[in-house]
Amino acid sequence: MSRILNHRMRSSLRRPSWSCVDKRAVAFSVWTGRSVLLHKPLESYQIPRRRYGMLIARAVRGVLKIRYLLLGGAVGGGMTLNKKYVEWKDGLPEMGWLNDLLPDNEQWDKFTTTLLDAKEKIGDQFQIVGVPLTLSIHSDPRLREAGVARAAELREWLAQRYEDAVAAAAVNNATSRIEPAPKIVNNLQSRPAPMSAKSNTDETAAYERRVHALQEEVLSLQARYQRELQRLEQENRELRQQNMLLRQGRQPSTKKMKRSLIDMYSSVLDELADWDSGEAGRLPRVVVVGDQSAGKTSVLEMLAQARIFPRGAGEMCTRAPVKVTLSEGPYHVAQFNDSSREFDLNKEADLADLRKEVDLRMRNSVRGGRTVSSQQIAMSVKGPGIPRMVLVDLPGVISTQTVDMASDTREAIKEMTKQYMDNPNAIILCIQDGSVDAERSNVTDLVSSCDPSGKRTIFVLTKVDLAEENLANPNRIRRILEGKLFPMKALGYYAVVTGRSRKDDSIQSIREYEERFFRSSKLFKDGMVAAGQVTTRNLALGVAECFWRMVRDSVEQQADAFKAMRFNLESEWKNTFPRQRELDRDELFERARAELLDKSAELSGVPAAAWEARLQNALWAAAAQRIFSGIYLPAAAHASEDVDMHVLLQVKYKHPKSGDTPQIWLDPFDIDFNKFNTSVDIKLREWAENELATLSIKAGRQALREEFSELMSKSSDSDAIYEPVKKAAVDEALSRHQWEERAQDVLRVLQVNALQDRCVASRGDWDSAVSLMEDALKERLKTTEEDLKSLAGPGFRERWLYWQSSSEEQNRRSEVKSELERLGSSRPNLSYDEVVAVRDNLRRRGVDADNEYIRETWKPIYLKQFLQRALSRARDCRKSFYLYTQQNGTGKECCEVVMFWRVQSALRTTANALRQQIGNREAGRLDRELREVLDEMSSDADMKKKLLSGRRVELAEELKRVRQVQEKLEEFIEALNKEK
Repeated sequence: MSRILNHRMRSSLRRPSWSCVDKRAVAFSVWTGRSVLLHKPLESYQIPRRRYGMLIARAVRGVLKIRYLLLGGAVGGGMTLNKKYVEWKDGLPEMGWLNDLLPDNEQWDKFTTTLLDAKEKIGDQFQIVGVPLTLSIHSDPRLREAGVARAAELREWLAQRYEDAVAAAAVNNATSRIEPAPKIVNNLQSRPAPMSAKSNTDETAAYERRVHALQEEVLSLQARYQRELQRLEQENRELRQQNMLLRQGRQPSTKKMKRSLIDMYSSVLDELADWDSGEAGRLPRVVVVGDQSAGKTSVLEMLAQARIFPRGAGEMCTRAPVKVTLSEGPYHVAQFNDSSREFDLNKEADLADLRKEVDLRMRNSVRGGRTVSSQQIAMSVKGPGIPRMVLVDLPGVISTQTVDMASDTREAIKEMTKQYMDNPNAIILCIQDGSVDAERSNVTDLVSSCDPSGKRTIFVLTKVDLAEENLANPNRIRRILEGKLFPMKALGYYAVVTGRSRKDDSIQSIREYEERFFRSSKLFKDGMVAAGQVTTRNLALGVAECFWRMVRDSVEQQADAFKAMRFNLESEWKNTFPRQRELDRDELFERARAELLDKSAELSGVPAAAWEARLQNALWAAAAQRIFSGIYLPAAAHASEDVDMHVLLQVKYKHPKSGDTPQIWLDPFDIDFNKFNTSVDIKLREWAENELATLSIKAGRQALREEFSELMSKSSDSDAIYEPVKKAAVDEALSRHQWEERAQDVLRVLQVNALQDRCVASRGDWDSAVSLMEDALKERLKTTEEDLKSLAGPGFRERWLYWQSSSEEQNRRSEVKSELERLGSSRPNLSYDEVVAVRDNLRRRGVDADNEYIRETWKPIYLKQFLQRALSRARDCRKSFYLYTQQNGTGKECCEVVMFWRVQSALRTTANALRQQIGNREAGRLDRELREVLDEMSSDADMKKKLLSGRRVELAEELKRVRQVQEKLEEFIEALNKEK
């Protein structure tokens, strides 16, 4: 029984109830218009009356629910629509345009009102299922069809709006980095509500067509923006690559960058700007010449279509040649060849900055009291409709120079003008002021001397408006333009008007004035001047045509000339420097820089013992003279002033082996030991407090120099041609290098403390001090003997063996020296009686010498004797360390050794401190100074030319320049042939 009940319950759970099936079937039938369950019209399907009340209640509830959703979405944003809107807003950069896609409140109200009216007209039987709205209408089939069509329309409208929104969001996301997305207009806002099924169908079809067109427009816009984005990304990658090359110190490849034909030609002329190669390098260019204030600059500005040059009130404006490369481009801009800034010629602020820059460059080129300069200023001007050519604007020829000009100004301008016009391929643009008398012209004679046949001269008559106004006979202007007045010939004659004496006139206004003038001019009306001879527009066309014709006729010949020059230079290099690579001046300098920086880095690897040994030697070399002349000898002289006889000092000591006590008699020297020690203490302290620290810094710098020189000399593969650069850089870096200021204070404290120590602690220190004393005495004794030899002349041995003779003065000194040696005095200063005795003895021998002469001769003799006795005492003191230790350092016999020990200890301490300072700070500071010096030298072409000279360098430089010019010429010729 239980099994049966369970089976029935499971069957009832698996089988859906009639009401569920009924609801699904009715809903689907209303949506599709057919019955799924019974396969017959919905009108024949009857709903039991007992459920009418429940269905009506559900319908009312559904209508209210739909109204709530629609009105809530229109007023505050429905939950579903609001959620979708929030998702779009989070995913898109700008979502304000969605407000135009959504229907406004008025449309929502109209739509809900239509639904309510339809509900009231339906009758007593209908059913509402879900959203979107679906109606099952029994009373009127036409109303049912209208409701179904309306529901289908609403569903399609929502789906289409969703697709449009997604497409627009994708377009906006892809193009937001380029430009703001275009505003999409909601075409549904003007769409009227359908009144019938037929009209609804037509409107739906029209709406779909409009949406289709909108989608195609959006897709095409997206594709265009995508192509633009790819182009910009490609340019960005190229710019990043060029920036990376520049940071690495390399120039980006210009072959990959497409350049205009005139820019390529201008770069060749830039290479030949300072070239002095005879017939080679004579490439065509337009040379603008004329008298001062004749209008040269104004003509050039009319060709460039911008006011690019400064103006002057009666004074010379053009002080240096200005090379202007004119070319056509999309934007009207100007740029100097050595600068990256572009001046927008359509902006007055940029024009003012450009004129200031031109004036500044001109004034910088004429420093040193000059009025004009041959230093060329190169710039380029690009713009729509500008003819392609290269012009050189020269200073105006003057007949009289004022007092504020240099004395050679007039001749310098003439020489410069002739130099440019002597180029057989140069086009001479001769500018003549038409408002002045022809007899006042200076430039026509120069032009006729350089181009007597007139095959490359174009004559331009400026200020024709003033000439016509001032001249009573216009026939004079006609004769000028026919070439019958000036003693010169030309290819063509042009008449132009380049201004109305107003600084603020624009190029366009001047052109309009020029055209109006020639249209109303008597010259033109009466047929005195041809139409092709007037206006700067015709002048530009004529000059450009002549320029390119001459370029095509001569560029091949110039390329062949440079090819032959290159072959000759390469042959000379192979024969003169067969196993060496062709390194120009810049490459040689970079190699020298690399070697210097490598050696500078090796300073940190020098062992401490080597540093201290070098520093001690440098310190002793710097201090030896001061120690002898300022401390040791004055202290000894001061201590021996009051001593009249030798002091015999008997010293007893115990022999280490036999134990007996022998008697050793020492005769140290005739000085007072107490006075000597006191004087040494005073002088050592003064030396340490005032001089020793500064002297130590100088010695440290000298040690740095010596160590650097040794490191450079150890490089076996170093080229001798680098040596001037290395030496100059190291000398300049060392001269700039300043030791740290606080280092002197530290050294001073250490040195004062070391000099106060009078106790020699070990036998090794004692022997080291004795050795220092002996070496110092021997060196000083050798110098003193040489001085005596130069005073007294060669001795007997030199005279007989080397045939050396003495002068009269040397013989006199020799007699005085012999007499003083026989005197046998031990005083540093001779007494009066001793001097008188020597003088009398000399007079008896026929030698005349005064007292001062005798005393002057005695000084080196006494110094020699003193050094000999001191050297003997130093040898004796080498064996006295035991006696010194027995006396606990209070003995005075070897106080000289103690003094040298104190000096040696101070120098050792100083060397150790200097070595630490060099390793910790000074080597790094010197390296920075060296880098700065090298950077300055790398940018100074004159310095590099001075330090790196010789035929090897000059030949490599010529080869480099010839190759560069030849490569650029070949590239230009290839592009020129393609243009043909």
